[in-house]
Amino acid sequence: MHKAILLKLSGEALAGKAHTGFDEETVRGVARQVKAVSDKGVRIGIVTGGGNFWRGRSSDAIERTKADQIGMLATVMNCLYVSEVFRSEGMDTRIFTPFSVGGITELYSKDACMDAISKGQVVFFAGGTGHPYFSTDTATVLRAIEMEAEAIYLAKSVDGVYDKDPKENPSAVKYDEIKMEQVVTDRLGVIDLSAAALALDNRMPMYVFGLNEKDGIINSVTGEFTGTRITV
Repeated sequence: MHKAILLKLSGEALAGKAHTGFDEETVRGVARQVKAVSDKGVRIGIVTGGGNFWRGRSSDAIERTKADQIGMLATVMNCLYVSEVFRSEGMDTRIFTPFSVGGITELYSKDACMDAISKGQVVFFAGGTGHPYFSTDTATVLRAIEMEAEAIYLAKSVDGVYDKDPKENPSAVKYDEIKMEQVVTDRLGVIDLSAAALALDNRMPMYVFGLNEKDGIINSVTGEFTGTRITV
């Protein structure tokens, strides 16, 4: 079992069956699982996507930089909500952003992050990288490297990596294990190319699994993994 992990939560998965906003039952289930893992001594950082609120430009009237900034704020809202649910389940949390959000979050620094993690706090990394043209995938890999995580766990709305989109292709084949080089070469889309290249350069493995699976987080982190391993 890894001693330090970065958990990426899909925004769409947090929305549950509604596909938008929050599904409290889903988020509370995530919180209970994360607490169970944290209670085993695993140090945990979390990045959330923003897809339950915002996915790219809604029209050509919005230019890319502004669209990406809206997406960053969507992840801040997600982290605020998820963090509060975590606290209601008995966890101590901290939320860091790469830009100032008044008194709502803390400005990110590695020293502050590592201090929080050393105290057993669950750390949320909101706001992406703070720059346009970089997705939460890139932020996930970057923060995992900075917090000295041993692996990234990607909790998604699908249960692993497939050779094609399983939602559109019933014949799609799921990989049990795949190399990061193939993710890049075949453009499988599980993470964006810049994030995959950063993970490859820094030898950061990933575990992709379905958030809607029963005890998916607990099982994946403690060894009963049924998703896709991405090796480096």
